[in-house]
Amino acid sequence: MIIGSNLMFFENLPSTNTYAADLLKNNNLQEGTIIYTNYQPEGRGYSGTKWESEDGKNLLISILLFPSFINPEDQFSISITISLGICDFLMRDIPDCSIKWPNDIYVNNDKIAGILIESSVLNNQIEFTIAGIGLNINQEKFKSNAPNPVSLSLLTGKSYDLPDCMNQLLTDLDKRYKQLIAGNSVQIKKEYVSKLYRLKKWCRFKDLKGIFTGRILTVGEYGRLKIENQNGEISEFSFNEIEFIL
Repeated sequence: MIIGSNLMFFENLPSTNTYAADLLKNNNLQEGTIIYTNYQPEGRGYSGTKWESEDGKNLLISILLFPSFINPEDQFSISITISLGICDFLMRDIPDCSIKWPNDIYVNNDKIAGILIESSVLNNQIEFTIAGIGLNINQEKFKSNAPNPVSLSLLTGKSYDLPDCMNQLLTDLDKRYKQLIAGNSVQIKKEYVSKLYRLKKWCRFKDLKGIFTGRILTVGEYGRLKIENQNGEISEFSFNEIEFIL
């Protein structure tokens, strides 16, 4: 087992990703090390957003990886791998989930998990990657102004044992990461695209020019999202260049 080979638990941490990055400055940690906590008041999401999580209710983890086998320009494959691993875990209890590009996990139109991938590149090689995951398990009330949070408990009406959930999630993530190591990036990407939120459905987006109607076709190089507008024109968007209108 790679992911989950070393577990480091802290009752409270401001941010698991930040703590993992600080640890790496002065420590040699093995690949697959997990930093996890019951509560992180400064949890970060994509584009600097905050991640709300009630104390002791959800999974808040960061995974340390050394994916030197991946070229820096292909590092989006790590995000793909982590997203699919979370979906594998969730689909034991819910019939379907989707990935809102680039890496939010949705059930119907509600967000159940967020991922924050942070990598260091040195001499044209990925030095390390920290994959932060916030996965809502038992939380039933959300106090922030986030528009659409949901948890596994809210979806199923059940209460879950967090250590059991952690072990199963790490097993699923480990299987996906080993697929990536084995060179199955093409198949992994195909699965990722098939699970994209609103794939090939006409809906509204907002780019730098304004709001338009389009449909997602696939994901291109460097993880860019390919969208066709109603005039048949196809454009590619990088992170922060496109926004879903929910």
